[in-house]
Amino acid sequence: MKFGKILLTFVAVSVFGASVVGMAAEKEPLAPRVPADDMEEAKEWTNPFKPTPENIAKGKELFAGKATCFTCHGNDGRGDGVAGAALDPAPRNFHNPGLKKKSDGEFMYVIKNGIEGTGMISYTPGIVTEEEAALILLYERSLHDVK
Repeated sequence: MKFGKILLTFVAVSVFGASVVGMAAEKEPLAPRVPADDMEEAKEWTNPFKPTPENIAKGKELFAGKATCFTCHGNDGRGDGVAGAALDPAPRNFHNPGLKKKSDGEFMYVIKNGIEGTGMISYTPGIVTEEEAALILLYERSLHDVK
């Protein structure tokens, strides 16, 4: 498994020509990422999983593994992943406590639809299932107050 992560990171660096030096800042980290026409529906979605330590651990495992979130968001979810260094704006830093104001549905919308013009692609259903995405959300949310 470690070899796979190393290979994936190498490929990401090769494809994006990434360099951690000079990484672009996350622009407007609290700005809406969901189009206004879709916001009401997005906010209605609720996570079917509770934020138990077990579910958060499952989400972390997916974040750092199958979903490959770490390549852009970094191993600790700070938006400092190797592939993310080539993106402008930078990937979201999940340690931002202001993100607590966002609904789970807003996060799920981004995972399902991506964000045009940022490099964030759709991950559900092609890479992870909606259930796996919900677990990843629990992990990301657990980081909002971690310094």
